[in-house]
Amino acid sequence: MVMKRHLMVVMTVAAAMTPASSASGARVKDLVIVKGVRGNMLEGIGLVVGLAGTGDSPRSVASQAVQSYLRKRGLNIPATDLRMRNVAFVTVVADLPPYAAQGARIDVKVMASGDARSLRGGTLLITPLVALNGAVYAVAQGSVTVGGFSANGGGLANIQRNTPTAGRIASGALVEKEVKTKFLDGDQIVLALKEADFTTAFRITKAINEGLKGEIAFTDNPGAVSLKVPDRYLRNPIEFVSLIEALQVQADSRARVVLNERTGTVVVGGTVTLNPAAVAHGNLTVAVRRTLTPSQPAPLARRGDTAVVPNEQVRVKEDKASLQAVVATTTVDDLVNALNALGASPQDLISILQALKTAGAVNGDIEIE
Repeated sequence: MVMKRHLMVVMTVAAAMTPASSASGARVKDLVIVKGVRGNMLEGIGLVVGLAGTGDSPRSVASQAVQSYLRKRGLNIPATDLRMRNVAFVTVVADLPPYAAQGARIDVKVMASGDARSLRGGTLLITPLVALNGAVYAVAQGSVTVGGFSANGGGLANIQRNTPTAGRIASGALVEKEVKTKFLDGDQIVLALKEADFTTAFRITKAINEGLKGEIAFTDNPGAVSLKVPDRYLRNPIEFVSLIEALQVQADSRARVVLNERTGTVVVGGTVTLNPAAVAHGNLTVAVRRTLTPSQPAPLARRGDTAVVPNEQVRVKEDKASLQAVVATTTVDDLVNALNALGASPQDLISILQALKTAGAVNGDIEIE
């Protein structure tokens, strides 16, 4: 049986276009965050009870947490009298979104901190969730939903799927304290780019000024765009921000290749190209070359001049085989297609790309995960 191996490659393509004119661009809303509008991380430690013998061992830190919990309720029970296998000591985390009002509910994640085998079927007791300043902003409680399971038949027989020691509680936390958020400073609003880039910042600035027909936006660094709110929107800045967020902009990005040697996945940015080069890898030979060919206008054409056009080709050859791949442009996509035709493994492509980068033939960054 002959098995064909194919390289798992994801290509991202970026097309050149006018920032505010193409519907295929990204919204400004997806490229920036409004400075001052941000969430907050909360965490707490608590107890999950009601487990079917899958909780912490008696010698774990959970016994101290249970004793402390009981003492607060007027009960003083020695650790030797506690049966801990139905209780788990857990860490609870949540993201408090901006403008979350008092009384709103948010999701929480629950993770075992001791040696519990599973949180399946457990219920989280009341757990305060605090921020870095130590203030309590939410309180969590509820039944834990676990996506995995674990079964032990004794001896070496053990089956586990996913992670049974981590789960979540949908709408499991009640917001007790609001976070004051302010995004309008006088008549100024700042848009912070999620990924700083000179070209993207310029395109956002241009799209805003052209879309709202005025000198509203300006930028002096690639990470932020400042806005001067027109007088007519000072009483309703929400409307002004919504108009800005709806504008279309083509985001720019650096040429980048991401390699994952564990899974054999290769992600190639659409702007990555190859310079002329030749690589021999095992029984594979890869050649990238450039030739110049004349381009002339059609006979009797009224317009057009003769020009010299570079013609770039990628050739891949495998020993003891006549199969070759010849393409017209020099891109990583062409190289991948040529190697796929030969049945090259993902490791072959990863090694070849790394060698090409070392030789200076890859126009882009290579990141290895």
